[in-house]
Amino acid sequence: MTRSRFARCLCVLFVLFSASMSRASTTHVLTVNERVAESQTVVVATATEITPRWAVNAHGDQLIVSRVRLRVEEALKGQAADVTEMDVEGGTLNGFTLRVSSFPDMRSGDRAVLFLDKAGAVHVPHARGQGILKIDDNNIVKGSRISLDDIRRVARAAAR
Repeated sequence: MTRSRFARCLCVLFVLFSASMSRASTTHVLTVNERVAESQTVVVATATEITPRWAVNAHGDQLIVSRVRLRVEEALKGQAADVTEMDVEGGTLNGFTLRVSSFPDMRSGDRAVLFLDKAGAVHVPHARGQGILKIDDNNIVKGSRISLDDIRRVARAAAR
C-alpha cells in the first residue's frame, strides 16, 4: 500500500469514527408532544425566588442546586398548587457560580412553561433543561416560533 493511499484510508477512518462519536454524544431533543406525554405535570409559572445551596448528586459530585419557588398561573397537565418548588442544577453561592449547559439560567421574574416530574418534596424539570421553556411577553417560547397556545393545544389533545 502506498503512503498516500494509507493516509487517505486513515482520513476516511477518522471521519467515520468522528461522525459516530458525535452521534453517540448528541442528546435527543424532545418534541413538545413528547415533553407533555412524558412529564407528570405541565405548568405555566413565574419564578419568584431562587435559593442556591450545595448538594451532592447521584454520582457523588458536589454541586450547586438552586431551589426555584414558582407562582403557578396555569396547570396544563396534572395538578399543581398555586405555589410550588423546583430544583435545578446551577446557580451562584458564596462567590462560586455553576452554569450547567443543559439548563437555562433561572432568574426571579422568569416566566416559563415547565414540564415537571416529582422528586421527593419538590419537582425537577423533565429531561433536564428540556423541561424549561422560557416565554416572552408575547407568550412565545424564547428562541422559537412556538406559542403558549400551541403548547396548550398539545396538552389538551394529550388529555383526550
